[in-house]
Amino acid sequence: MFQFISINTKLIIIFLCCIIIPLLTMTLNSYYTSQNLLERKYSDLMLDIASQSTIRIGEFLREVEKLSLVASYGMNSYVSASSHEAYPIQDYLRDSGELNESIVYRMLMNYILLKDRLFSIYIYNLNGGKDIYISSHLPIDYNYRAVEEQWFKGFLESDSKVTILSTAADLQVRMDNHLAILQARKIFDIHNGKLIGVMVTSIDIDFINIVNDLLQEGLRSRFAIVDENNNIIYHADTSLIGQPFSNYFSPTDLSSQLDAQGAGVVRSDDTDYIVAKSSFQELPWTTYFYLPLNEVSAEGDILEQNLIILASLMLVFSVIISFYSSSVITRPLKSLMRNMTSVELGQFDHLPTIRSRDEIGLLSNRFKQMTSELKRLVERIHHEEGEKAAAEIQALQSQINPHFLYNTLGSIKWIASMQQADKIVDMTEALISLLRYAARHESSMVSIRDEMDNISNYMTIQNVRYYNRIQMIWEVEDALLDHYVPKLTLQPIIENAIFHGIADSEEDGTIIVHICKEDRKIKIHIGDNGIGMDLETMSSLEQALSARHSQKYGIGVQNVHRRIQLHFGDQYGVTFTSIQGNGTTFTITIPGD
Repeated sequence: MFQFISINTKLIIIFLCCIIIPLLTMTLNSYYTSQNLLERKYSDLMLDIASQSTIRIGEFLREVEKLSLVASYGMNSYVSASSHEAYPIQDYLRDSGELNESIVYRMLMNYILLKDRLFSIYIYNLNGGKDIYISSHLPIDYNYRAVEEQWFKGFLESDSKVTILSTAADLQVRMDNHLAILQARKIFDIHNGKLIGVMVTSIDIDFINIVNDLLQEGLRSRFAIVDENNNIIYHADTSLIGQPFSNYFSPTDLSSQLDAQGAGVVRSDDTDYIVAKSSFQELPWTTYFYLPLNEVSAEGDILEQNLIILASLMLVFSVIISFYSSSVITRPLKSLMRNMTSVELGQFDHLPTIRSRDEIGLLSNRFKQMTSELKRLVERIHHEEGEKAAAEIQALQSQINPHFLYNTLGSIKWIASMQQADKIVDMTEALISLLRYAARHESSMVSIRDEMDNISNYMTIQNVRYYNRIQMIWEVEDALLDHYVPKLTLQPIIENAIFHGIADSEEDGTIIVHICKEDRKIKIHIGDNGIGMDLETMSSLEQALSARHSQKYGIGVQNVHRRIQLHFGDQYGVTFTSIQGNGTTFTITIPGD
């Protein structure tokens, strides 16, 4: 059946494995350990860069916000000596005269020059005066009206005093697709609190490049800032700004793939990346740095080359040693094989002696002893075959007993039929069906349809006993009839309802079985109009249902509950509600898929 492999070959393979496997294990372990350390070093480095970049960008935005605050409400040294107010912008929004405009223009231009001309300032007058637009290097489009934009209207209607918008084209300048981050602040009259204007600071998106001027070129091209909606608001490739980050970088849920510090290795589009992220403290933005893993693993290539050279040298050495060692060991084994061939031909005596003072010589002596035991072994096999036949006869006999019971019940049915005892005939037929159903061995699971047929036979017997005063009502969706439940799931519950609920009631009994599907689960509600349970009985039954580690289960409610849990899991099983004097409802829950 199997291809013959000589011991000599096996020994060679063993020697090779004993040398190569440990060598490869240690070398690969060193290689991957070095790789992991390298990945960890780059992860920590990128995490630190991401954190520092986030801090610097956040600080710049906060400084610009403070400038807008000071400009709107603070003191300024450029106020003329004749002015009694120290709020130039407030004065301009009340009176858009040339003097006030000149003062505001000089003040705001100083702020712009202070930050290396990285932003422009637009003041929209809501007090009936003129707007003012100040930019040190960009042409202004005086026909554009930001107050008509939806974001501007929404900001005015909101309770926020300051808002910041994600990267978009600044339409207030006459330049195609001039990308900027807009920061808007409401200006209230310091005398009466009335909203009199809005200051919009248009921050050139290139300020991020200036803030991160120390970054390597490779990291600059793999640096992105995304907003709370996972849209890119900054990237070296400006064509990606505004697009979902997940379209460019496949994993949509990076948080679950990074460690607690925000770094880790993530796979995207069949490429592994080292990813580091850092969140802004006061903005719902996140900074991402990502670097292909193959760009940082070049150092591991040297170790890989050394591994191949070392493995090749050890392989040649191990082949030479294994051939020599195997020939020394297999020589006496070949003699033993010739002895075995003689035994196969029936020559049990006068076998050549193998003179080897090692385990092989001991094995040869044991082989001689084994041949003498061969006859007794054959006799023992014959004896065991006889015992096996007896066991089969006993198993066949055990099948006769229930068959005899069915035949006996059939005879009783025939006699009752001859004597026109229809009730006995019906009960006997129902009992035979019940016994056959319970004795079925093909599966422990049956369909709900089969369970209903079994209950029908069971109720035939019970209605004879209780003079047809128990009514059975079925409310079942046809689509659920072919779902499977553990065998004998419904009968113990219905039997419990009859014996403990309806039997002691003076009124006629009604059992309603309602089967439906709820939330991908099948609910089987079995309700009766019996006497219900008192609090003590309910407490006892609840404890029995929750006793997971009971050593013994009966055939009642607890048995059904435990069997369902063993089949489907602890989230399924039997629950009940009961009101003393108003009946009891048991609910069986099984999977609906």
